[in-house]
Amino acid sequence: MKPNRIILLLLPAGLLMSVFVAGLAYLAGQSLVTPDGLGLQNYVDFFERPDYVRVLLRTLEVALITTVVTLLIGYPAAYAIAGARKRRNALMLLVILPWLVSLVVRTYGWVVLLGNRGTLNSLLLWLGITDGPIRLLFNQIGVVIGLVHVFCPFMILSVLTVFMHTDRSLREASAMLGGNPVQTFLRVTGPLSMPGVVSGCTIVFLLSTGGIITPLLLGGPRNAMLATQIYQDVFQLFNFPKASAMAFLLTLCAAVLVWPLQAVEKRMLRNMKGAL
Repeated sequence: MKPNRIILLLLPAGLLMSVFVAGLAYLAGQSLVTPDGLGLQNYVDFFERPDYVRVLLRTLEVALITTVVTLLIGYPAAYAIAGARKRRNALMLLVILPWLVSLVVRTYGWVVLLGNRGTLNSLLLWLGITDGPIRLLFNQIGVVIGLVHVFCPFMILSVLTVFMHTDRSLREASAMLGGNPVQTFLRVTGPLSMPGVVSGCTIVFLLSTGGIITPLLLGGPRNAMLATQIYQDVFQLFNFPKASAMAFLLTLCAAVLVWPLQAVEKRMLRNMKGAL
């Protein structure tokens, strides 16, 4: 393909990235605006508030837990879908089916299921497993459950994409060389799927740090995440510099945690290319 055509094809992506970088630069500049001029007072005020620091740490903790739980659910699901040749399309439809329903509706569905008088607690009481309702709402457990339900399809599709492009002859060669299913998975299937795992974890973690509706409805005010606080400062208090500082801090924290994953993914891809 000619270089001029490549530039034309990359032009929309470059324009989108330019808008993103410009928006990020504006966000950083807005976070430095104070009543006395430009300065770091918004960041100083943030770290002087222990409740804000706790919200930031809670946001990163919930995002990390959500990513791990999503991986534990999504990886086996993607492996099963990749192996089901005849029913693969139907299973993939089930994975993306929740996206056809509004996020608010899905979240309220969890309120009905997880409430003290909800479906799950009523079932546990009827079976005699518990003597009283288990608190699953307005705490961190409810937030994680809701976020896992929302973002699990992203993990499944990320890992499934890698499985779909993995040559089955590699697993067959492992079996022919005497490898049992466990050895084949540990030495062939697992390492080859790691780029999809890293991509899925990156996507889920970044999306989880920006959750607003799900933490607000399932976690309540006491379990708010930083994105919820940013939303309130923008649309209720109209304090844009303060919200910009919190948003920029959240972006930096997410980038610091995601960059090592990206480095691991690039190294894995290089090793895979070298091995092939």
